[in-house]
Amino acid sequence: MSDLKNFLFTSESVSEGHPDKVSDRISDMVVDTYLSKDPFSRVACETLTTTNKVVLAGEVRGPEIEKKNIIEKVRDCIKDIGYDQNGFTWKEATKIESHLHSQSVDIAMGVDSSGNKDEGAGDQGIMFGYACDETDVLMPAPIHYSHKILRRMAEDRKLGKLKNIEPDSKSQVTFEYIDGKPSKVKSVVISSQHSADINQDQVRDLLRPYMLESIPKNFMKEFDEKEFYVNPTGNFVIGGPDGDCGLTGRKIIVDTYGGAAPHGGGAFSGKDPTKVDRSAAYAARYIAKNIVASKISDKCLIQLAYAIGVSKPLSIYVNLFDNDIDKNRFVTEKIKENFDLSPRGIRELLSLNKPIYEKTAAYGHFGRQPEKDGAFSWENTNKIDVFLK
Repeated sequence: MSDLKNFLFTSESVSEGHPDKVSDRISDMVVDTYLSKDPFSRVACETLTTTNKVVLAGEVRGPEIEKKNIIEKVRDCIKDIGYDQNGFTWKEATKIESHLHSQSVDIAMGVDSSGNKDEGAGDQGIMFGYACDETDVLMPAPIHYSHKILRRMAEDRKLGKLKNIEPDSKSQVTFEYIDGKPSKVKSVVISSQHSADINQDQVRDLLRPYMLESIPKNFMKEFDEKEFYVNPTGNFVIGGPDGDCGLTGRKIIVDTYGGAAPHGGGAFSGKDPTKVDRSAAYAARYIAKNIVASKISDKCLIQLAYAIGVSKPLSIYVNLFDNDIDKNRFVTEKIKENFDLSPRGIRELLSLNKPIYEKTAAYGHFGRQPEKDGAFSWENTNKIDVFLK
């Protein structure tokens, strides 16, 4: 298939035990630790994970937090994910180093508000938000169901219902689109670390139910079992940071829309909400989701652009994919009239100065359910009326 409305599209997800996601989790834990002490803390934390070693580096401004407390929390993250293996464990065999230090005064000067100057963006950059009506959470189908498979596997693994499956897993779902809409699933790939006690046929039997329960039956009616691929390399016993080095911010497409929309290039994890890489991407998703939820468009893409130290976005771009120029102009004006997209305005609109980020580190930052503590506030659809006026 090759025309613009009929095609195959694939997205992947990775589990919380993937080495890059272990790093994201630890970096976001550092953000939450500082925000829980001071909601206006500044954090930019990068984490490296490898065989029995974790290294933290980056800049912070906020309360004094002892290094031993951060290291203890790192071990808690590793334990909760489920790692207690020879090559990577939450116990003392894994060495943890923290090289966090004070934030640059030059960056702080550009970001801080003073006199008549409003708080500026923490960096230059472009951020995208996207929503579409392919799923009930207004996310593209391939990435949504890729996440769901791995999230359900992790839940059962931690409850002891899924035995002999280890934390490091990946999934990949390919949909066939007809007339621009997801029609059916063409293939599914699940690769998962497992114990040496089971063979690949057993792994396949363990993981098949998670594919079948995660993807709606109407998409699976014509599914060919030959297109279900499990551990294609043939063996996956050595995994996690012992099998592959992990770094914060390397799974930005997994974190967002699975390649269905552009990405500005900035990672989210490890950054406090003054960093527009994170906060403006959340705001763009929030606006795009409310536009699609209002049903004035099937899908919506928004781009925001910022300069370091400047509070207002340099540009706002909207695409409703329907060639209706007047509607696009209408939506753009409504955004300008109703949303303060300065860093301070975004944080106040979405209540982002809270320790809510550790739970975002795996299974996507978007398409999640808003929570009572303020997590995933950017998934609320409480601004629909703005676009119906």
